[in-house]
Amino acid sequence: MNRMRARIKGLGHYMPGKVVKNEEFLDWEFYDIKGNKINKPNEEIIQKFYEITNIKERRYAEDEILTSHMATEAAKKAIEDAGIDPDELDYIIVGSNYGDIEKGSQFNDYVPSMASRVKYYLDLKNPDTVAYDILFGCPGWLEGVIQAHIQMKAGVSKYALVIGADSLSRVTDPYSRDSMIFADGAGAVVLEMTTDKNAGILSHRSQTFAAPEAELLWNRSSINPHHNQDMKYIFMQGHKIYEFALTKVPAAMKAAFDASGEDIRELKKVFIHQANEKMDHAIVKRFFRLYGMPMPEGVMPANIEFMGNSSVATIPTLMDQVRLGMIEGQELNRGDLILLASVGAGMNINAVTMRY
Repeated sequence: MNRMRARIKGLGHYMPGKVVKNEEFLDWEFYDIKGNKINKPNEEIIQKFYEITNIKERRYAEDEILTSHMATEAAKKAIEDAGIDPDELDYIIVGSNYGDIEKGSQFNDYVPSMASRVKYYLDLKNPDTVAYDILFGCPGWLEGVIQAHIQMKAGVSKYALVIGADSLSRVTDPYSRDSMIFADGAGAVVLEMTTDKNAGILSHRSQTFAAPEAELLWNRSSINPHHNQDMKYIFMQGHKIYEFALTKVPAAMKAAFDASGEDIRELKKVFIHQANEKMDHAIVKRFFRLYGMPMPEGVMPANIEFMGNSSVATIPTLMDQVRLGMIEGQELNRGDLILLASVGAGMNINAVTMRY
């Protein structure tokens, strides 16, 4: 039996310095999806938003910072935590949805790839360190982890750097309430090949629902008909995504966990994509209900309250913050049985069972 698998050797994240609190949206003009101005006090809109998402503030990249810069800083921390020579890396995989976007521009710059830029910024000279990007919606970082794991099982990789980074603040419609959800950031992990049966990835599951789910999250012109209609922004059908996630994600998580052969009572943490805390809690609660048990207290760490939704960056950022003791009442210890799960544009879902 092939016992080779990927395990986490190092973690790192980049937390942008610009903090944007909910109060900063008090002077915005909000429109609905039909192009009508919402005639409600912004205080009421913001309070309702907070009750649904539990987001009080989010992080935006500084004006001069690009997504690839954030990705590089997170990578440096993960490499330092792993204690390896970065030229030993066999792969650099970067999950991102929009590439580099300069402040005030909507040009998505993907040439060269984000991964190649990170390799350049790290000044890595080894041509055998293969760098490539992955576009898989919010689950992109976790899908990169799965790909690295498969490469390690095949015996073609010893070390891999997997990064999730996005600057969603630069692709949000300033007239949409959804603009309050999205944020910027980067998280990274160094994976190493191991044969230790008590460490690493035990099982995984990935799915794509595209007909008609591909239309649940997409790019379109501003919902304000008087705003420049040539500009494209990220949009989502929030209620339909909520229903989709609650219906499909718990089952995918269960399929991944069941394939591990582990006892559900031993599961220590569920690190789920920080999309909407109310939705995340409902997903995890339904997951445990599939096993006929209540959701254990403290099993779902969260940082969306002060980080917002940074898409592909949320899971590695959350894991690193828990590891560093930045999330009150949460800890992550070597050997802990954990489950990682994400859902996003595609619509894509994935889940990974591992021992940290």
